[in-house]
Amino acid sequence: MPRFALRKRDLYREAVRATWLGLAVNVALGIAKLAGGLVAQSFVLISDAVNSLGDVFTSLAVLLALRVAQKPADAEHPYGHTRAEAIAGSNVAVLVLVSALLVGWEALRVRPGHAELPPLWALAIAAANVAIKEGLYQYKSRVGRRSGSSAVIANAWDHRADALSALAVLLGLAAIRIGGPRFLILDTISALFVVSVIVTTAARLLWASAQELMDAQADPSLVAKVRAAAEGVDGVRRVDKLRARKSGLEYLVDIHIQVDATLTVHEGHRISHLVKDRLLEGFGSLRDVLVHLEPYPHPHEAEHRDSGET
Repeated sequence: MPRFALRKRDLYREAVRATWLGLAVNVALGIAKLAGGLVAQSFVLISDAVNSLGDVFTSLAVLLALRVAQKPADAEHPYGHTRAEAIAGSNVAVLVLVSALLVGWEALRVRPGHAELPPLWALAIAAANVAIKEGLYQYKSRVGRRSGSSAVIANAWDHRADALSALAVLLGLAAIRIGGPRFLILDTISALFVVSVIVTTAARLLWASAQELMDAQADPSLVAKVRAAAEGVDGVRRVDKLRARKSGLEYLVDIHIQVDATLTVHEGHRISHLVKDRLLEGFGSLRDVLVHLEPYPHPHEAEHRDSGET
């Protein structure tokens, strides 16, 4: 089902549920890796534990943003508070970007010949971390696409970044143990490859959040469906202009419809309400629809329009 066909309550429920799951998993993983790192005196595990516990605060920020986004409009925010979700998404994307750059810097700073290998039993924790984090990424990315939440999608890629980092450790360590110390450089190469993937993705997520904050036109498929639904209302002769901008998990629509110029103001007003009701009922992700009436142009007016005259 397209995300714009879901009800607003369902959109937020899915996003919040996915974020809570990620928070709980990060707490469990963080505690497990911290305990294992302290017992084994493994800096790798302790550092990874700090990363997981840090992700808890990221999830809390997303939950707070989703809560704020659901607040009703007020005098100071007549369009509501849905942009809080996009702000959180951009911040999480920046956090993922900075984290990836720090990992890259650390990989370049630590000379392979002096790298310390974690104990073999730590590989089991790292392998479990890969599987769990990748599973969270797959789940959250699906929820993010269904709900249209940039914050949830960015949070999903935070899990993917963790999974790829853990996978790089596994692959690098396996190569080292099979090939010996001369393969230590593979650990750095694997880390830098992971960093390049994460940086590219984080930059793309940041750009998408920025586009939303700059009121970019909505997805063409949504615009086309909204246009078709409006043109299907009795009395609408033509949709002249249609603007739809994403605001968090929801959309705001401005539409100019043309009606017969001989209609009374009352009749035109009635048609505009029919259009608004049709769109709000048919598209659960629409927060509001502003309908502007225009007279259906006569032949000579159409000629002026075609020639570019106003």
